[in-house]
Amino acid sequence: MLTIGILDLQGDVSEHFALTSRALNKIDNNSTVITVKNEHEASFCDGIIISGGESTVIGKLLEKTGIKKVIISENIPVFGTCAGMVLLASETDHDQPLLNLIDMKVKRNAFGRQKESFEEEIEVLEEKFTGIFIRAPVVVQVGEEVAVLSILNDKIIAVKQGMHMATSFHPELTENTRLHEYFIKEVLKCVE
Repeated sequence: MLTIGILDLQGDVSEHFALTSRALNKIDNNSTVITVKNEHEASFCDGIIISGGESTVIGKLLEKTGIKKVIISENIPVFGTCAGMVLLASETDHDQPLLNLIDMKVKRNAFGRQKESFEEEIEVLEEKFTGIFIRAPVVVQVGEEVAVLSILNDKIIAVKQGMHMATSFHPELTENTRLHEYFIKEVLKCVE
């Protein structure tokens, strides 16, 4: 039985919660989804999803609540979307707290401001997927151990390193559970 936590500090919490619940039902009915607001709740998680929002604020709250310490010390797999991608990075174009879980440099707001948000059909994990980009970051540099999962117009928009993965787009705003299922299967490998 898995427990997947949705970081509940800011962002698309309810959307990730709903999509993760649907993904878990497809894979394993005995698993559960919880929201995570503090280090105690984080300590129950086998995997954590960090949604979009304002990455500097979320990073500071991760430190203030002790959740960052739990993620690092308990080696919890993390799936970050949009701001979550920024937080997983080892380096970004802005001075802010980072988890440093994926060896990558990220440029924030690389596709422009809120009014320049867009949807685009992309290919990720060798299948078509609707990418929803809202003030989305891009990966500008990756380390040797980072697998690139998707590219749009020569820009890296999805990556994976070990048990951690990140997308610059918002899969939780679609009905497609494939990326959440993929992450859950990666978490299952870690707990077996």
